[in-house]
Amino acid sequence: MAGEKFDQAYYHQYYEDPETRAVSPEEQQVQAHFIAAYLRYLTIDVHSGIDFGCGTGSMLSAFQKEFPRATWAGVEVSTYLCQTYGWQQGSVVDSTIDPADLVICSDVLGYLATRECKQALKNLARATQHTLYLSVLTEEDLEICDQDITDMSQAVRSAAWYKRLLKDDFVNIGGGLFLKKPIDVPVWQMEKL
Repeated sequence: MAGEKFDQAYYHQYYEDPETRAVSPEEQQVQAHFIAAYLRYLTIDVHSGIDFGCGTGSMLSAFQKEFPRATWAGVEVSTYLCQTYGWQQGSVVDSTIDPADLVICSDVLGYLATRECKQALKNLARATQHTLYLSVLTEEDLEICDQDITDMSQAVRSAAWYKRLLKDDFVNIGGGLFLKKPIDVPVWQMEKL
């Protein structure tokens, strides 16, 4: 994945322009609030967090509001964003950033070739101490996503493909959340997928 694709024009179109952005900062705040509430329900403490592919920082900012005492890092492949926002330059594929309690990887894996994506999933397992929030466009999502505002240059794989690669390291507890194995908090069977 070349950081040059993710330039100022890309982020203006998919993140900043209200007419063409895929998701609003307000939607990301609601999503972060839901995730934080679920983690609090499970009594999972978040002292550190990493957002791989943090973009313009809307999701990272939302999580900083939910967990203000935690230390946060934004990792981004885009040279433009690193220069603009001061993110740590790196890729989810091979970043060696220290592990964190909560790792966020939203709308990144679809931009990776299959081999890189498999490496990224292994690296996410390495970087996650407790909880992973993962969002990626899958084949099954194509019928419900708005393709006019979604960057369709992504590799679209099946949900089963991702779940198969995640199952050795994580337990899927819904809402895009995965607990790192072995899990050390009580999770009811019907809360697992």
